[in-house]
Amino acid sequence: MSDDAMDGLCVRECERCPELVESRSQIVNGVGPDDADLVFLGEAPGANEDEQGEPFVGRSGSVLDDALRDVGLARSDVRITNCVRCRPPENRDPTKAELGNCRGYLERELERLDPDLVVTLGKVPSEHLLDRSVAVTKEAGDVVDVRLGERLQRVLICVHPAATLYDRSQRDTFSDTIARAADLSGLADSADGQSSLGDF
Repeated sequence: MSDDAMDGLCVRECERCPELVESRSQIVNGVGPDDADLVFLGEAPGANEDEQGEPFVGRSGSVLDDALRDVGLARSDVRITNCVRCRPPENRDPTKAELGNCRGYLERELERLDPDLVVTLGKVPSEHLLDRSVAVTKEAGDVVDVRLGERLQRVLICVHPAATLYDRSQRDTFSDTIARAADLSGLADSADGQSSLGDF
């Protein structure tokens, strides 16, 4: 990985995955504070994200935004990024090779952020960071220490926000895990105990 491909936390240019270079309209970098204590990690951009250049802006993004609001946080309080920064064709899962090609960018982003907690949204990012098979619905809410490069990172496993759209039983699991994330990262305290009723 050449150092000039990444500027701060953003990948400016990359041609490592020919199929993704073909299918993307742009590289989708993470958004949020560059000193975020809490990072949400998805798998790869979809059509909306590729179009707007921001992770989690479609229906899944709305679910995530609502869950954050319910615990007194705004999207701007956290960092949201993906394992792979380019949209795979037809929104398929990224391949092992594509995940591997983008891994250095992700590790560098997390190293620079040095967050208290990374929340993996769904199976692909969970298995990518933990390097093992993960039963996300059973393990949602579990905290695991993961070695990333030279450092240990605290990781919280979470179901993907889209799971709540297709399976109502996942809603509580998702919102409980987001509440736990706010708590573990210390951000729940900084929300000043505001009631989520303040938004209505």
